[in-house]
Amino acid sequence: MSRDQRTQDNWAFLYAQRLALKLKVPLYVCFCLRPQFLEATIRQFGFMMKGLAIVEKECRDLDIPFYLLLGEASHCIPPFLKSHNIGGVVTDFAPLRTPMKWVEDLKKNLPKEIPFCQVDAHNIVPCWVASPKLEYGARTIRSKIHKQLDEFLTEFPPLVKHPHSPEKMPEETDWEKADSYLEVNRKVAEVSWAKPGAESGLRMLESFCEKRLKYFSSDRNDPNKQALSNLSPWFHFGQISVQRCILTVKLYRSKSNDSVNAFIEEAVVRRELADNFCFYNPHYDAVQGTNDWAKKSLDLHRKDKRPYLYSRDQLEQSKTHDDLWNAAQTQLVNEGKMHGFLRMYWAKKILEWTKSPEDALADAIYLNDKYNLDGRDPNGYVGCMWSICGIHDQGWAEREVFGKIRYMNYQGCKRKFDVPAFVRKYKHT
Repeated sequence: MSRDQRTQDNWAFLYAQRLALKLKVPLYVCFCLRPQFLEATIRQFGFMMKGLAIVEKECRDLDIPFYLLLGEASHCIPPFLKSHNIGGVVTDFAPLRTPMKWVEDLKKNLPKEIPFCQVDAHNIVPCWVASPKLEYGARTIRSKIHKQLDEFLTEFPPLVKHPHSPEKMPEETDWEKADSYLEVNRKVAEVSWAKPGAESGLRMLESFCEKRLKYFSSDRNDPNKQALSNLSPWFHFGQISVQRCILTVKLYRSKSNDSVNAFIEEAVVRRELADNFCFYNPHYDAVQGTNDWAKKSLDLHRKDKRPYLYSRDQLEQSKTHDDLWNAAQTQLVNEGKMHGFLRMYWAKKILEWTKSPEDALADAIYLNDKYNLDGRDPNGYVGCMWSICGIHDQGWAEREVFGKIRYMNYQGCKRKFDVPAFVRKYKHT
């Protein structure tokens, strides 16, 4: 278990149990805990580990042993398989370089006779089935996904109490010991608005469907309105299934058809496009990974005079001249989230206020991954790459610094929503 940290509604877990039932053998769940991961802090690790503690309890209730292994999977799993006489591995899928590397390293370290299977339990249409290549944008992948939704968007069978339990169940995980193993920044506090675990995620889904879904189509780009699902932390850690959410949201089509369609576009098409980009593009977090027109345009304007220049520390501390940008950064630092519309404005201003596109992209990714609960995610990388490097977009009117990258400004935001109201709510002190 790696990216999809839940028991029910998990195709990888279901497939593994199906094999175990067929062979009449025990089923084991392992999570390999690394001491650090990219810029993740205790904010993200705390949310993840509390969710995993819930997974452990649910596994034990199903007579399925759960093991938290400390270290890299490629080092932990082979000796674990040998000591427990386990004959095969099923894992979930992640398109980022680091998880893909541990999968490849694990496969190399496994005995040749041990079968290995990877299941995409995160996307509705599996990434390599949706498209066999890097897609240019939403318009090129949308029809491919929709043509296959009927096949893959089905109800889940339940994970059942496993009849072939091992002779001895493991002791419960010492989560305090696991916490002490971490080597992460503990100054970025955990947040209170998002409670870990599938039950909390499903309650958020229920509140979205009952209270906010009807406004999603019309008001989701207004940071002052309560129109978003707020599900991204549970999506990121795989604590709830996007497929379950789509099945649920579709039940409201008669009441909010436009909003249902808009949610499917964002939660399925755009999200799976992000996985496509990270899976097929090895430079998904670098200027090198964008289109030729964007690289050429950014390079032509590399030496343009910037109206302001800010260091990473100044950005992190919300010390810019722009009260809207400062408010968005404050929301990010305090709440572990930033409104989706403002994420675009936020990243584009970083391009405008730093020395180079490379610096802008590095700073945006650093801040996103450090503070956002849903950082270190294909959606985050693609969001930064879209805003700064123009991926999944087209060339626009040429201007200073941005070149042909789509431009956003303060006055444009004022036309879309009440900027002073948002600034008052998140005024930086």
